[in-house]
Amino acid sequence: MTIQIKRVYEEPSKADGQRVLVDRLWPRGLSREKAQVDIWMKEISPSDELRHWYGHDPRKWSEFKEKYAVELDANQSNVEKLLSIIQAETVTFLYSSKEQKLNNAVALKEYFESIIPANAV
Repeated sequence: MTIQIKRVYEEPSKADGQRVLVDRLWPRGLSREKAQVDIWMKEISPSDELRHWYGHDPRKWSEFKEKYAVELDANQSNVEKLLSIIQAETVTFLYSSKEQKLNNAVALKEYFESIIPANAV
């Protein structure tokens, strides 16, 4: 069981396993064929309100992760759906942001790592 993170604009690879787009909006200028997304889970992404509030401001990163975790805790059906995929095979969370370290895919990976036993991921 492995969770990876990759920008959706990067070349797909067999090592990606299940490619799960975790953004609310489809990536700008990218066809579905080129993206090779297996599952688009826009319902697991941060709310529009949270996305706009955060605005990729590094000063808000810690608070963004906390608020996003609260949203995820309230979204258990989709969390469980994604968890079942993660437990079955390698999963790559795909995101479109140019920001590589402070984005929702990173926060989502941290969230799942916090609810899955350390030796399972």
